[in-house]
Amino acid sequence: MKKISRRNLSVMRLGRCVAFLAAAAFLLPFTILLMVADQQYNLSYNYKRVFYQESDFYKMNGSYFSPTYLRTQYVFDNGSHDEGLLTRDKFLEVGSRMDARREYLRNECSRLGLDSSSHKAYAWEYLINRQYHVIWCNIFKAASTSWMYNFNLMANYTAAFLNRTKEVPLELARKKYARPTVEMIRKAQGDSITFLIVRHPLERLASAYNDKIVHAWPKSFHDQMGKRIIKKYRKTNQKSAPTERYPVFEEFVTYVLDETKMKRTRDMHWTPYTDFCTPCKFNFDIILKFETLDEDQKFLIQMARLQEIIKPEWRNSGKGTNTLHNINHLYSRLNKSQLDGLYNLYKYDFLLFNYTMDSYYEIIQKDNDSNHG
Repeated sequence: MKKISRRNLSVMRLGRCVAFLAAAAFLLPFTILLMVADQQYNLSYNYKRVFYQESDFYKMNGSYFSPTYLRTQYVFDNGSHDEGLLTRDKFLEVGSRMDARREYLRNECSRLGLDSSSHKAYAWEYLINRQYHVIWCNIFKAASTSWMYNFNLMANYTAAFLNRTKEVPLELARKKYARPTVEMIRKAQGDSITFLIVRHPLERLASAYNDKIVHAWPKSFHDQMGKRIIKKYRKTNQKSAPTERYPVFEEFVTYVLDETKMKRTRDMHWTPYTDFCTPCKFNFDIILKFETLDEDQKFLIQMARLQEIIKPEWRNSGKGTNTLHNINHLYSRLNKSQLDGLYNLYKYDFLLFNYTMDSYYEIIQKDNDSNHG
């Protein structure tokens, strides 16, 4: 009996050993997979959990914290602060500003009904970078030159190449970033930061006029456009007729308003950006404003952990100046009817991003129908 018991004991031990090895062989791949997944989760930190949720506050260890607090903990506890970027306190301040802008946009979208199913989402101008989990809607004349350069860097073009190439930055970018569909954007938003940069609509229009019309390259598309505007709108039989070789601002504005009235496709440099990005149809995590761009883009760079790839800098390819004095001078040439027309054109740009027309009505000429044309 003792021999049989020992034999049974040996068989039992051998069976346990075989069972352990079999279980290990079965579970090991899943264990490795879980470890890799956990590491990837820690690296990306599941941006959406930290950055944007429906609720305004999150409960942690019995206390409530705002989204900005959690973002700050993430960024600075993970050692992302470099010289030249935002300090913890400034990051917290800018983050609160982002929370307010996001909430304002959400409320206005709902108030205006622009988030309803009757409005179509538009994805054409978005760029999705899956390597760095960043999505951008490109608005022309709102720091687009700087951020097209940044997205080309994130697409693994070298700075040396980008600084010497004669290729158009947008065309370079589209070689790496396909035009996305709405479904592609919404899928990518699950683990990405989505942002756009906005600017006062009338400042943007003045910048586009100065860059694309006043300083148009000879024989370019916009140079030909300028000649057509002069031919149609310049009254050469008047003593005070302009003598500039390019359309003066009131001629340009009349052209833009007439094109809108005729429902013709507008140039991308002055198309309302709510038409470009349909911001009520996507969740935007960061809304940068041209007026606070220095701090805002540092916040974005830190939040997306891009400081090793790009630096917060301005790259403006525009020609001439767009000082406040210059902008005021341009709009002083208009009358009230023209300014009303511009407000109607950019109405949603104004309302969704909290811009006003007040100061512009103070500088325009009094409405004079004889001058309107």
